[in-house]
Amino acid sequence: MVFGFNLNENEDGDVSIQNLLPGSPAFKSGMINKGDKITAIQWEGSKPIDVSNATIQEISEMLSASNHTKATITFTKADGTKREVTLGKELATNDEDDDKVTSYVLKGEKNVGYIALPSFYEDWENESSINGCSNDVAKEVLKLKKENIEGLILDLRFNGGGSVREAIELAGIFIDAGPIAQMKFKEPKAFSLKDVNRGTIYDGPLTILVNGFSASASELVAGALQDYNRALIVGSTTYGKATGQRVLALDTNIVLKDFKEESIKGNSVKLTLSQVYQVSGKTAQFRGVVPDILLPDATEAFNKKERNEPFAIPANNIEANKYYIPLKPLPLNLLQEKANEYIKADVYFEEVNKYIRTKKIAQQKKDVSLKLDDIIKEMNNDDDLDEEQSELPSLKKVYTVSNNSFELERINANNNLKTINEAFKTRLGKDAYVNVAYKLLLLMNK
Repeated sequence: MVFGFNLNENEDGDVSIQNLLPGSPAFKSGMINKGDKITAIQWEGSKPIDVSNATIQEISEMLSASNHTKATITFTKADGTKREVTLGKELATNDEDDDKVTSYVLKGEKNVGYIALPSFYEDWENESSINGCSNDVAKEVLKLKKENIEGLILDLRFNGGGSVREAIELAGIFIDAGPIAQMKFKEPKAFSLKDVNRGTIYDGPLTILVNGFSASASELVAGALQDYNRALIVGSTTYGKATGQRVLALDTNIVLKDFKEESIKGNSVKLTLSQVYQVSGKTAQFRGVVPDILLPDATEAFNKKERNEPFAIPANNIEANKYYIPLKPLPLNLLQEKANEYIKADVYFEEVNKYIRTKKIAQQKKDVSLKLDDIIKEMNNDDDLDEEQSELPSLKKVYTVSNNSFELERINANNNLKTINEAFKTRLGKDAYVNVAYKLLLLMNK
């Protein structure tokens, strides 16, 4: 039985999520992403255990303990915020499970659909990609259409990417057949990555939520839908990774076309072999995708983007795809004006801006005290700030969160799933960014 994630340990000894198992309790929680650090574990009926300094082996042994089936795990996100997620162990999920992605209905002045996608997973065993994330999202969109939604929010915050193929097919759900992106190798000419399926599954108002840790495949989708004026991109500037790498063995006897990265046993080298461009000719590399509607976001407090890497490849533009025809422009000036009003009226964003300023001032310090008391005080101050950021209040609710009717019966039959579901619905109801996205969709419907 598993919670549904694998762990990784970095050079500093921090234990974080390496990847999520699609359809697992961790994946379905909607609150866990690759790179999240585990800082505490609390078994049901017990006190929390601080594991912020534990090794990967110690944490793995704790999580695999057979005498416990439910735990509340505290994760620290890449932006420093903390989230407590209660998970129950379940049998490893079948790859053909139809319920890897979960959708919700935000009920207020109008019904708006909400789908969070933690990663772009792929169906490795099936060429048709029938069990990939794009197909799973499409199924949820169809369920939401039965709920008479008048807008849709696709949440790609903290989604670090994954399969480019799935990203192309996901964008194709919302765009008629045509070019989605361009890819360039060492040859002078770029080639198009196309949506070959005519028609769309959903053609109503659409908002994509992103932040500074939306990367790679997430940026491909956001950039494509922005170029086509198909979706309103809301949040903060994305990570800025639009290159493709491959790990090669330092072995002159390998046959490249038959080579598999997982078979490497000796020394290896990681090479950048390709770069992805938007259909407009721009690239998210180095500079990221800049949202149509910018919102204050805690991820802006950290220098943890592609451009901060010592050997990051700078951005450059190429010619736009000649077959790319954008839709009618969205009323961005009006929408940003309204968004600014929402930001000023919400104490959450005021506190986020304060948090960003405080973190940036701390990063500028050149002198560091080596006294133990000063170090402990500084660590406690950081923890207090992070805790405040995790628990900031938001504006009065403008919607309630419900499951789609297809999901209710399954949730009620599974206590673990019911716990995860209620926790996520509570967080979703308080999410200031979803709150703004919902209000903007109402305006787009007028």
